[in-house]
Order: sequence, then C-alpha cells, then structure tokens
Amino acid sequence: MSRIPTTELSRYLLTGRLSRRGCLNARLPRIAALRQANRTSPSRAFGTRVEPATAVPSDATAAPTTAPLRKQLKEQAKVLKASGKRKKNKADNQTVPGWELTVGIEIHAQLNTARKLFSPAATSFNDKPNSHVALFDVAMPGSQPLFQPETLIPAVRAALALNCAIQPVSRFDRKHYFHWDQPAGYQITQYYHPFARDGRVVLYARDGIAPEDGDRVEIGIRQVQMEQDTAKTTAQPGGVHWLDFNRVGLPLIEIITLPQIRHPATAAAFVRKVQMLLASVDACVLGMEAGGLRADVNVSVRRTGGADGRELGTRTEIKNLSSFKAVEDAIIAERDRQIAVLEAGGVIEGETRGWSLGSTETRRLRGKEGEVDYRYMPDPDLGPVVIGDDLVAHLASSMGVLPDAEIDGLIEKYGLSAKDALSLMTLDDGARIQYFYNVLDALEARLGLGDENGGAIAPDQRHALLAANWCLHELGKLTEFPSDLGMTPEGECHVPSVALAAILSHLHRKDITAKVAKELLWGIFRGEIPADSVTQTIDAKNLWFNELSEAEYAQLADKVVEGEDKVVGEFLRFKQGKARAYPQGKLMFLVGKMMRAGTEQRMDPASAERVLRARLEDVHIPRLEAR
Repeated sequence: MSRIPTTELSRYLLTGRLSRRGCLNARLPRIAALRQANRTSPSRAFGTRVEPATAVPSDATAAPTTAPLRKQLKEQAKVLKASGKRKKNKADNQTVPGWELTVGIEIHAQLNTARKLFSPAATSFNDKPNSHVALFDVAMPGSQPLFQPETLIPAVRAALALNCAIQPVSRFDRKHYFHWDQPAGYQITQYYHPFARDGRVVLYARDGIAPEDGDRVEIGIRQVQMEQDTAKTTAQPGGVHWLDFNRVGLPLIEIITLPQIRHPATAAAFVRKVQMLLASVDACVLGMEAGGLRADVNVSVRRTGGADGRELGTRTEIKNLSSFKAVEDAIIAERDRQIAVLEAGGVIEGETRGWSLGSTETRRLRGKEGEVDYRYMPDPDLGPVVIGDDLVAHLASSMGVLPDAEIDGLIEKYGLSAKDALSLMTLDDGARIQYFYNVLDALEARLGLGDENGGAIAPDQRHALLAANWCLHELGKLTEFPSDLGMTPEGECHVPSVALAAILSHLHRKDITAKVAKELLWGIFRGEIPADSVTQTIDAKNLWFNELSEAEYAQLADKVVEGEDKVVGEFLRFKQGKARAYPQGKLMFLVGKMMRAGTEQRMDPASAERVLRARLEDVHIPRLEAR
C-alpha cells in the first residue's frame, strides 16, 4: 500500500477534501455524504473548521430540546403500551427454553490522570471545547506520540483490582479505521501485547446476578489494554456534527472478558461491579452516567445440546452502551432477535449493532470489522512499556480495602443489609459511602461512642443503622435527581455531614421526633437553617420531644383496643396456639390508631408498639376463650 502524501493529509484535516485514489475508495459513500454536508453547511460541517461545542446554531429555533431521562422513559413506555406490546419481567426473562446465551463484554474506562496518554495536554471533562489540544492529538504532520508514564499508575491499580497478572513488557499497536473523531486514521492500543492478562471478577447474589447463577459466579478477564480515546462528537440539526478534541488522546483501559456470561442480569451486574472496583482504587472517577465508562457487548445464542451445541453461535456486537439498564435490555433484545432468526431458518450475520434508550430492538450499524479490517500493526513510533516488579508490589500494597471486603465489613460490623451496603458503595460514584463514614464519625463523637481517648463502646449498632438509613433513604427523598445533592468525592454535599450527625444525635437520644428530624433536614437542604445551628433551631422553635409517660401510653392502648374484639381476637388465637404467625399487621393497625388518638408531637411509634404489644398479652375476651 502506497504512503498517503502529507499534502493530502493536510487537505483532509483542514478542508475535508479526500483523494479518490488508493485504499480510501472503499469509504467513498460515507465520504460523499460528508462532502455533501460541507456544501450544505460550509461554516459548521466536518472538515472546514472545528467549531466549539458551545457555539450557538445559526437557527436557534431548529435546535431540539433534550427531555430529561425519566421523561424520555415515560414517553417510551406510553408508546410501548399503546402498541399493545408488553415487556416481560426481567426476573422471568433471563433464559429462553431450548436456547443458551453467551455474552462477552468489552469495557472502556477513562483513567484518572492529569495528562493524556501520548501528549502533555491536560485531560479535560467540562472545560471549554478544544482548549486542551496538542499537535499530536489532531495528527499534525511531523508530530510524534510521547508516552506519559504517570498514566500507568491508575491502569496498573485497575488491573490489580481485577486480579490480573501484570505483564513486565507490553507494546502498542495501531488499529486503523476512518472516522471524523479519529484524526490520524488509526487508534493506538495494545492488541497483541497488553499490559495485563488473566484476571477474574467474582460476582455474588448481592451484586444482582441472575438467580440461575446461584450465589456466586466467576467471570474471567482475558486482557486489559491501554489505548487512546477519540474526539467527542455532538450531533446538531441538519446532519452537522461538532467535534471537541479535548477528549482525543485521553487514556483509556479496555477490559475484555472471556465469553462466560450466560444471563443478561449477570452481565449488567458485572459492569456495575467493575465500575465499583475501578472507583475504589481511584483508577476511574467517572461512571457510566457521566460518560467515563462505556460497554460493548458481544452476544451469541445456540441451541442447548445437539450437534450445534458444541460451538458458540455467530456473535454480534452492540456498541457504546451507557447504562447498566441498557446492558441488560440490549442483551435481552438481541438474544430474542437472534433466536427468532434461527427458528425461522435464517442465518445470523456477524455485524455491529446499536441500541437506543428505552428501545425494544437492536438496529444494524455496519458489518462486523475483524482483525484484517483494522490492519493491526506495531506502532513504529513507540517503544515497549516496561513495568517493574517493585512498582507493582508498591501499588498492590497501597490499594486499601476493596469493595467486597468493605461490604462484608458494613454487614458484619454495622448490621447493614447487603442491599443497603451495596447501595452505599455504588451511589454517587462511591462518594455516598464516604459521606456515610463522615456522618458516622461525627455522630459517634457527639454521642461519645468509639472515642479512642476514653469514649464508651456502643452496646449495639443502632446509631450506625440510623446513619445508614438517613444517608440512603431520607437524603434520597430530598431531590428527584441524586446529582442535585452536590455530593463531592470527599463525601460532603448540600447537607453537611456534621449537620446530619447533629440531627441524628438528637433523634437517637429521642430528643426530637422523626417528623421534626425530617423537617430540619429539609430546612438545611434548602438553606433555611444554618448547618451549624441545628440545636439552636430546635431550642428556638421549641421542637424538643416531651414523650408521654408509661401510664399515658397504657391509657391510650386500652382506649384503642376497645371495640376491636375481632382484631384483638387474632392475638388471642395466636396466644392459644390456634394461629401460626403473629398478627404483626394487626398490631401495626392498632399502633396507627393509637398514634392518631394521642398527641403526635409527644409520641414515639416504637414506644407505642412496645406498650401496645405488652397490653395485648393481658387482653382477655371471654366469649372467644370459651370457644
């Protein structure tokens, strides 16, 4: 293949003009479309000049408004309902009788680094478009890649978290393809000699795997490779695309699994677990929601048993899935499509497919490229990467506690449920768990618990459960969108941890009611109450809890059971052994009635339940006992 002259490359980069000679002829349909876009919108089309993504379109009325994600899903659900189709419950849609699903996943994660992979330009996520671009990033003639050694640190930490074997020597390759978001016409990656191999991730039932996988499943990782990211493309009306080259060259790792996943829910759980692992070692600070992690899934089906069950079926790849829900939904849709094609006597084509949010079907994008199409070759401008054992040992010893060990600690030490522990670990890209620890430390300091300088040891962990409940549920009720809380990686938000600890310390001591505590939380979130004046606000507004005495609770309990012979009879039958289960629902019905009959500001539901339960032990209904 002849070398493309520098003059032709410069015409491509600066004006979008491409030669019809040589290997580019195979791409002429796409090139023709781009040239047509240049004629229709010469000022903003690809190839003339790169417009900042913040520029305002010439026709402001033509710019479509983007609806919130929740609203989009609701609209799509309405359309689906109107069409008469219904989605199966995901729990019942993990398998198809007579068929076996095989899934492999490729995860691309942006590394947490200050520099790009092959240029000294700074990494940027929210800065002004095209403000951090080096000559090599846009493939200026004569520019050379310069590997930035500091990008290795988060990459190795990520590979160690995935239980991979770090390779002492790795090398970079060129993966050739033409697209406007890749100026050089190739991407630098590590196809043949990656820096890490042979890893594994263990998934448990608490991670959300499919019930068919039991309590535990292990997914093998074939390799982890470093590679550079592409430019960010922002679609505009009229077929125009704006390019932000700040993202070109950002260091990525690509995590490639073995084809060992058999159920859609397990695939989604795997991606979620990988995101949590990468965040825990500070390798990747942006999750799927923020665009820092993207997943491609390879899907194939085959009949269970029989002659054709010995080999995997033809696989298709679904590109750029950007949420855990999309991973599961897209796999289910593609599995069902392939089964329908095979049952109709058709043949599955190896191809690349796409997925739209809220859709029920995948769509064809293009034929599947293979190793020959990408023309992999060693990069002649980059030498091998040598990773010393001393660096690996140091990073392994400084990683700290990994998510599974931390979740086990939350369950065993503080009594949290597996679901709550996992939620704390995953919310806000791992910042919510740090917020919980901040609240817990401040709460224990106010209660005088766990102080190394002589504080008392807590006889139980009720205060920790209280803190976890409020950090998860009550905090989540403040806003529809978690991002509105303003949670930082350091574990602080619009409700400072010390303020929430102050509220919970009074609630734990029963100085205030839960209703008052919630009102205080709302006041701090809205900025109506200063974060450092919780106690002063309670005092100024006389919100202190003056609880009823035992005698007053007992008097109310006797009052609410009057006339409830049928309900009370359920407790008597349980006492006599005529009912198997304690009538807890009936008890809570009476507690609610008791709370309404008394003064809410002076009553604690737990105390009301305790007194009422004791009174019911002594209740007698003669006509029922005579039966």
